[in-house]
Amino acid sequence: MKRILVPTDFSEQAENALKVAAQIAKRNGSEIYVLNSLELPLHLASSSETSAMPESLFFIQLAKKHFEEILKKPYLEGLLIHDALIGHGEVYSDVREAVKEKNVDLVIMGSHGGNGFMEMFIGSNTEKVVRTSDVPVLVIKNEHSDFQINNFVYATDLSEECKNVFKKVQKITKIADAQLTLLYVNTPNDFVTTTEINKKIKDFSKNTDFENISVAIYNDTSVEKGILNFANEVNADLIGLGTHGRKGISHFFNGSISEDLVNHANMPVVTFKI
Repeated sequence: MKRILVPTDFSEQAENALKVAAQIAKRNGSEIYVLNSLELPLHLASSSETSAMPESLFFIQLAKKHFEEILKKPYLEGLLIHDALIGHGEVYSDVREAVKEKNVDLVIMGSHGGNGFMEMFIGSNTEKVVRTSDVPVLVIKNEHSDFQINNFVYATDLSEECKNVFKKVQKITKIADAQLTLLYVNTPNDFVTTTEINKKIKDFSKNTDFENISVAIYNDTSVEKGILNFANEVNADLIGLGTHGRKGISHFFNGSISEDLVNHANMPVVTFKI
């Protein structure tokens, strides 16, 4: 986890993400890149006239001023923070470009407000980044003065394609020195017998390092509720999910993320592209 990218709009939620990035960086000797995608007024963003340049430069200078203020924060002291990155396109596009150009290992983003995860999964910038990022995306909703991951729950359908990203899951588990639990949620609409689930587990564990990994089978009325209820019951510090790129996390779960999970999942969520 050598390079971390933190997209920011200079909001409180974005700073919560940066604080978590700082803690992770200090423990792992990571470098941090901070990115702001300029949100120019419509008449400037769509204008090709030279007359619009002075106004555009104003917003660029304003972003640089915000960056200068951020870099003075005490929690960033002693860390390697690279020069501010200023994007000029859609946030998800700027993030993808920065990840590729800077060889980023992890993206950390904040989620806004009380309904932050609702925004995240319904069309916000965070959701777009989650859907398009080639590297794991850690979404932070609240402030964490001491960000520790002791109990990591990774929700999976135990399929072969989920197995393909399992090494990334294990990498984060190892870095955090956490206990990893693989969670399979059994629902009435997609019921799987004990024999079938045991076979899935056996197939999933083939040629895989399963040392110190727990497997939990949880019954609930929906996958989303099962994830949330189980995570709360075991006091999880982090929930992990898989996503099929542009098709989004909803494709992985064969349905939309329910409001129960979206509104009440106060713990951080990390996503992995399948």
